This record gives sequence, C-alpha cells and structure tokens, in this order.
Amino acid sequence: MDAIMNSSRIIPAVAVPEGAGVTVYRTIGTPVLRDYDPFLLLDHISSNNPDDYSAGFPAHPHRGFTTFTYIINGHMAHQDNMGNSGDLGPGTAQWMKAASGVIHSEMPKQENGLLRGFQLWINLPAANKMDHPEYQEYSAEAFPVVENPDYTLKVLIGRFADTQAPIVDNLTEVTYFDVQVKPGKGFQHHLPIDNNSLLYVFEGDGKLNEQIVPLHSLVTLNTDDHSFNFIAGKKGARLIVISGKPIHEPIARYGPFVMNTREQIDQAMQDFQTNNFVRDRAWIKRDH
Repeated sequence: MDAIMNSSRIIPAVAVPEGAGVTVYRTIGTPVLRDYDPFLLLDHISSNNPDDYSAGFPAHPHRGFTTFTYIINGHMAHQDNMGNSGDLGPGTAQWMKAASGVIHSEMPKQENGLLRGFQLWINLPAANKMDHPEYQEYSAEAFPVVENPDYTLKVLIGRFADTQAPIVDNLTEVTYFDVQVKPGKGFQHHLPIDNNSLLYVFEGDGKLNEQIVPLHSLVTLNTDDHSFNFIAGKKGARLIVISGKPIHEPIARYGPFVMNTREQIDQAMQDFQTNNFVRDRAWIKRDH
C-alpha cells in the first residue's frame, strides 16, 4: 500500500467469487481493508464474459445495513421475499435498507454483453439495525448531472454544490458521485470534515498529488485540509467518489449479517435457519 497524502492509501481491487460464482472486484471487505466506517463492502462488477456473471446472486439474506446498487451497463433483475421485483438497467440504481431483514436475489437479465456496476454496503447505527426494511429504485433520469469544462458528474446520493440527488441518507450523510474527467483535466473536491471518503478509478487512470492511481484502484482520502485534486491521464478517467460519516460502533459480521455483537449475529443465523428471519412484514417501497 502506497502513501499518497497523510494516512491515505491506494488499495488495488481483488477479484473474488461471489453469489453463485460471479466474479467481482472488491476493495472494501478484504483483509487489506475490512471496513471503512460507515462502509462495509465495495464490489465492482465489470465483464463482457457471461461466464463471469450469468450465475447471478440467487436468494440470500441481509440484516443490519443498507445496500446501494448502481448499474452502469447491462440489466439485473431484483426480486425479494415481499413480492417486489424490478429491472435495473443502464444508469439506474437501487437503495435497499435491509435493516431487520430482507431475503432477495439479483440475477442478470442478459445472456451476453457487458455487465458493469457497483454495490456498496453502508452500515446502520445500532439504533436502526432492526428498523423496517425500505426499498427504492431510481431511473437513470432521476439523477442530476453537473456539466463542467473539465468533467461531467452524476450526483447519485447527497449533494454536490447546489445540485441535490434524489437519495438522501440522514443517518450517515453519504455522498456518492460518478465523475468522468476529460483527458489531462482535473477534478477538485472539498470533503466533509470528519467523514471517511474514497475514490475508485474504473476507467483510465490519473494522478493524486503526483502519485499515479491505476485502473481498478481505491484511494482512501484522509487529508488534513479535507480536499483533493485528481488529474486524469491521457485517455481520461472515470471514478466514483464516496464519503460518509463514521458511526464509531462495534462491528460484528458474518457473511450477509452485520450487527454489533456476536450474540446478535447468532440470533440472525438462528432466525434465518428457523424461517423467522423476516420479523416484521412491514415493507416500505418507494418508486422514483
């Protein structure tokens, strides 16, 4: 791991099998970076080979956190134990607060072609881990785009300058941007004080304070002045920039369960094994 500025690090993505055999590129949720409060996992899927994604993610449970799924290319079908279903296509996203418990599946709706996107796990405070689940899907047109001579930025969660995304996270104040930087141009951003922030390059490459940031690399942005300047390489660059307010609570995790104590994990496993996992049938769905 290379130092960039202060305690920031470059973390290369690691290819791992997930679901029924899908290849994902993981940065958060590995031995190198197990979590980055409030973020628990960041997976990037990107392949033209159906062998890498056709098996999909059959029905599986979640408890204790929120997932945000952003599809850039391709189609994924979502279905859950409450009877909800949806199609995530290019540019669309899903915000799913699993909280007390959700059983869902995510399966490709294509037999070939490029499938590309991200899934981010965001921890929930102890007081909200057993809240009612919530499920929201957003069309590509729902997300505002900021045009700049040097870059184009899509606001997915939170606010960028005067532009507000349709998704607001009041618990951990997450912001999430998709930024396309033109060749040789820069993207400057001031980070919220006391947040944990990161960027992940998924097209091209660039430099951060003269340090090269390769393709498929995550950078933790811990800076004294809470700002950074990313300069794209000769072919330009595309990156996601994410920031969130740390929760500062104990984390106990086992697979798809993230709680605060081992006893709570044991309870989640017992609930799932005895078909008592979904304790509250209240399910809030909002379409956008």
